[in-house]
Amino acid sequence: MTDARPRKRSLTLHGHRTSVSLEEAFWVAFVQMARDRDLSLNALAAQIDRDRGVTAGLASAIRVAVLKHVRRPEDG
Repeated sequence: MTDARPRKRSLTLHGHRTSVSLEEAFWVAFVQMARDRDLSLNALAAQIDRDRGVTAGLASAIRVAVLKHVRRPEDG
């Protein structure tokens, strides 16, 4: 089973370093989401950051984006 404890990693958003804590399963899915979209992790995080509401923290916004990505219907 994947470790449920959050792991903190650094990302660069808009030229500034920030850290995000996610559970390992979310990190794995987040990396795959970036690959699927042919984006760097920083670019995808910046996109999610730009699109999130002011009430949502970045980690929460990433989790929601990952869930939406993995739950999307397959094309074709």
